Amino acid sequence: MAKQTRYIFVVGGVLSGLGKGIAVSSIGLLLKSRGYRVAAMKIDPYINVDAGTMNPTEHGEVFVTADGLETDQDIGNYERFLDTELTRHDYMTTGQVYLSVIERERALGYNGKCVEVVPHVPEEVIHRITTAARVNRSDIHIVEIGGTVGEYQNMLFLEAARMMHLRMPGRVQFVLLSYLPIPGQLGEMKTKPTQYAVRTLNAAGIQPDFILGRGAVPLDAPRKEKLSINCNMRPEDIISAPDVKNIYHIPLNFEKERLAEKILTKFKMPARRRDLQQWKTFVRHSMSTAEPLRVGIVGKYFASGTFTLSDSYLSVIEAVKHAAWSLRRPVEITWLNAEQYETNIASLKELRAFHALIIPGGFGSRGVEGKIAVIQYARQQAIPILGLCYGMQLMAVEFARHVLKWRDANTTEVDVATKHPVIDLLPEQERLMKEHHLGGSMRLGAYPCRLTSTTKTAAMYDRRQVIERHRHRYEFQNRYRQDFERAGMVIAGVEPKRQLVEILELPSHPWFVGTQFHPEFLSHPLQPHPLFVGLLRAGIQRKKTK
Repeated sequence: MAKQTRYIFVVGGVLSGLGKGIAVSSIGLLLKSRGYRVAAMKIDPYINVDAGTMNPTEHGEVFVTADGLETDQDIGNYERFLDTELTRHDYMTTGQVYLSVIERERALGYNGKCVEVVPHVPEEVIHRITTAARVNRSDIHIVEIGGTVGEYQNMLFLEAARMMHLRMPGRVQFVLLSYLPIPGQLGEMKTKPTQYAVRTLNAAGIQPDFILGRGAVPLDAPRKEKLSINCNMRPEDIISAPDVKNIYHIPLNFEKERLAEKILTKFKMPARRRDLQQWKTFVRHSMSTAEPLRVGIVGKYFASGTFTLSDSYLSVIEAVKHAAWSLRRPVEITWLNAEQYETNIASLKELRAFHALIIPGGFGSRGVEGKIAVIQYARQQAIPILGLCYGMQLMAVEFARHVLKWRDANTTEVDVATKHPVIDLLPEQERLMKEHHLGGSMRLGAYPCRLTSTTKTAAMYDRRQVIERHRHRYEFQNRYRQDFERAGMVIAGVEPKRQLVEILELPSHPWFVGTQFHPEFLSHPLQPHPLFVGLLRAGIQRKKTK
């Protein structure tokens, strides 16, 4: 076990989706500002081995670590807030845990013992948590358990946390994030659901050290007093977590309630310093009252019945905000359904109202022709546009069709019979696809990209080589490079070892850039990604000329 590492478990009560990942990130930021080495990890209670096979509309974005693991989007939140790089050790699923236990049993790793759910599964969970802490060299390691305390699939993770608390006196704390509703007809904030959540946690042998009370408004003294009496806690350990304008205010709200000091006091650890000035400046910039930049994101993974779910493109959204706020501009993001442009070409005219467009990543044929129509319109109307992964690939298809006049040009992901497969499977992916080895088998993780000098992208990066994160099976085909370059498209970045095309750029356009990688994964609040900054700078210029 990591020597003297402290552990904080963050669990949810009443309902999911309240922001446990942001709470973890915020607590981590505050503790890091006190001079401690902090890391965070996520436990996903799914049988899936990783997040790569999960439906993005149901589960949200798949984030990719530098070492190539497909994870829950909360890993991205942790990296952004903590300004750090996490690894595959920092993500755990039920599927991973059971797979490890079964593989160990098959290899006689239990020396012939009868392998049981308890204690062997919780022991594997504890092993993974403490290994992650050791790899990160954490002073404080924060663990988020997905879902809520009352869910059956979380019982083994709570059991592991209880066992750690027993084995490590004074080194394990529990934070419950719970919801306090205000029923419209009553007009009063109710504490009873949170009381039941605490009792459910007590039934698992765990007493929370802190409650983060989520609600539409801050908790008042009577609500804190009632929770204190019924949940066997001090009123000062019940922390108000009201709705905020954006998630980056949350650390500052927790700071007002001295949450970091309270945690450190219980751990008997000194608060070495407090350094949040840069974060406060960033938050102040996010409150700009200037006229907003209008950015359209053209996708297909955000519709769920009558609701719009933005979590499918979470990192893209945050990267746009980081870039806009670094330029001291507010931003207004609009969701544009790619499929509507397939059935209603006239609706493309609405794109004139936007200062910049983004074609994010994705898979499959649905909405592809609509995205290609948007790309063509943006190219011809000089609207700044950024294509990410599949978005870059469709930029290549559009250019081949309408500039090179290869009318049937396509990606073989959509049309395996095309005579001009400008986008095709990577050679190593052909075997994997034939053998149906799909989970965790894409080109994943961080790879170098050598930039072409004199390009807009090189100017924004201000360096000759960068490292970016990938998640794809298909790639631009090098046999078409000369045709593209003769027609005016610049290969602005390549992977040095295999000469894979990483960036396409049209120099004659205000900003027509496509990346095979996902730059959004490396955008942080205090370090916005250069390509998003470049896109929005072009958008500001468009706004001025309009």
